[in-house]
Amino acid sequence: MTEIPQKGVLLNSEKGVQDSILAFLKSAAEKKVFDAIMMPMKVPSGDSFAWIMIKDMAWLDNATPLAPIMPVNAAKAVKRFTRKGEGRNKVAILIRPCEVRACVELTKLNQIKTEDLIIFSYDCPGALPMQDYIKDPDWGDSEFEKLLSNNIWNSDLVKPVCKICDKFSLPASDLHFGRENDRLLLMANSKKGIDFISEMKLEVNEELGKWKKAIEEITSKRLSAKEETFKVIKNKVEGLDNLLNTFAECIGCHNCQSACPICYCRQCYFDSVASKPNSDIVLMRAEQRGGVSLPLDKLMFHTGRMAHMSLSCISCGLCSDACPVNIPVAKIFSYVASETQKTFEYTAGESFGDALPMKEYKPEELGELGNLVNSAEIQEGDHE
Repeated sequence: MTEIPQKGVLLNSEKGVQDSILAFLKSAAEKKVFDAIMMPMKVPSGDSFAWIMIKDMAWLDNATPLAPIMPVNAAKAVKRFTRKGEGRNKVAILIRPCEVRACVELTKLNQIKTEDLIIFSYDCPGALPMQDYIKDPDWGDSEFEKLLSNNIWNSDLVKPVCKICDKFSLPASDLHFGRENDRLLLMANSKKGIDFISEMKLEVNEELGKWKKAIEEITSKRLSAKEETFKVIKNKVEGLDNLLNTFAECIGCHNCQSACPICYCRQCYFDSVASKPNSDIVLMRAEQRGGVSLPLDKLMFHTGRMAHMSLSCISCGLCSDACPVNIPVAKIFSYVASETQKTFEYTAGESFGDALPMKEYKPEELGELGNLVNSAEIQEGDHE
């Protein structure tokens, strides 16, 4: 969570969270504060949601600002229309905190441009598992509405990774909707956010102390749950035998890679011809080992992905949603990412201003080589 503003705007919340946010965004659209808005809308089949770019604001009546599921991380959709740089329209997007963090990471990887965006976020109770929602969408809509209207933050119905998410509020967005009992608050979190509130002529005079205290209490409980979960996951992934057992049921579908918002390479090595040996090599391996498990190199795939993107993993949980054999991929990656990011003193998606550790090096991180660099610089200074 970024630095909390001192005061915010108290919004009309008589219609409930969903309708109140929608009414506010309609009001902003009418005042031409932005040209278009991107948010979820239920697909015609009624069992999922898609990200829709809306310019005709009449379509907002069909939108669901806070969707109960996350079929795709919004950062993937944002990447598709911002990657080539500045456009002609100012676009508002309303996304979950983990999706904001994914946008931050992809911005650092030159996959997203934020110049035209006004990013809204909200206090997120979590998302329902895709499989549960698809079985009964009406049940899913009803249960998620209960989470919102009753301010339930520790539901057993949400995805496992959501239960241990301690970054569910106030990410590096421009504006944030805070929920405190039956009150709906709006707070600016950037220069863009301040300008937006100014254009809307809103009064920023609401104290945020009670909201802040409630968020801190929820965060503390989530951190305790995360600690207990990671104790279990640690035993599943530390050591070669544990890794082999954990990923033994993997069928090599690579769904987790396809769902991940951080995996952005146009051609993944693990999907390339180079990673697919011919029959002669497979038989040679089988002769050497006495047998091989098919598909090949399952463990190489998962450890390779961990090495590639654990520094930018934002624990959105889509990898587990996409896994057809129910391997707890999201919790595994969250644990590995936590350890990796701790080592580099980095938190994925926390700030647009923090450089990715692998893109910026400091002499003190380089050990003996760093000492040699410092020594050479001193000697060069002495000769000048």
